[in-house]
Amino acid sequence: MTETTQRRSTATATRAGKQEGATQGRGDASAPPETRGNTAIADTVVAKIAGMAAREVPEVHNLGAGMARAVGAMRQHVPGTGGGVTQGVKVEVGERQAAVDLDLVIEYGAAIGDTAADVRTNVVNSVERMTGLQVVEVNIAVDDVHLPDEEDESEPPERRVA
Repeated sequence: MTETTQRRSTATATRAGKQEGATQGRGDASAPPETRGNTAIADTVVAKIAGMAAREVPEVHNLGAGMARAVGAMRQHVPGTGGGVTQGVKVEVGERQAAVDLDLVIEYGAAIGDTAADVRTNVVNSVERMTGLQVVEVNIAVDDVHLPDEEDESEPPERRVA
């Protein structure tokens, strides 16, 4: 079992079974209020936090692989659909840990290794601060480089008539 698979299994296993001490304070009126009960954090919550944190790094042009970006651009034009904050983000959330996978498009000229490190740091800090979950890994796949003269598929095309 690879180290990555082992970490994923640990994060997923926390969802299936209870961790030691997870129910501490339950049913005990003398326990401090903050230890009474459990808090469950949905995968979509962690995915949104990770997506926003990745986009905060200036060298990140967009998230998502080519087809996902194309579908996301079409979804933005349909009323009632979201802006695709979780596009290019996959997460596994356990009771105490989370693992994040990101598909990035980086601006041309940016140092990919440095940008990946900045994204990883920002995602880990944001998810851990906002959720209290331990982020065991942030895997980054750079799927494309945005060139300065390329059109952005998320921008609406210019109108030909007024």
